[in-house]
Amino acid sequence: MKLYRFLTGPDDATFCHKITAALNKGWHLFGSPTYSFDAESKTMRCGQAVVKDVDGAEYDPGMKLGDY
Repeated sequence: MKLYRFLTGPDDATFCHKITAALNKGWHLFGSPTYSFDAESKTMRCGQAVVKDVDGAEYDPGMKLGDY
């Protein structure tokens, strides 16, 4: 099965660590990152899609994708 996640966070080191952790768990970058201003919190936010192929499992909407 192919899994998809869209990771978001503030424009700081925590976002980079979140992406790094996903890459080290076998996720792959998918497309370009996004960057936008959050007017409510007055901060910049980042986003990046990641994908992963998992053999021997079937998709279930209740699964926690971060566990893979």
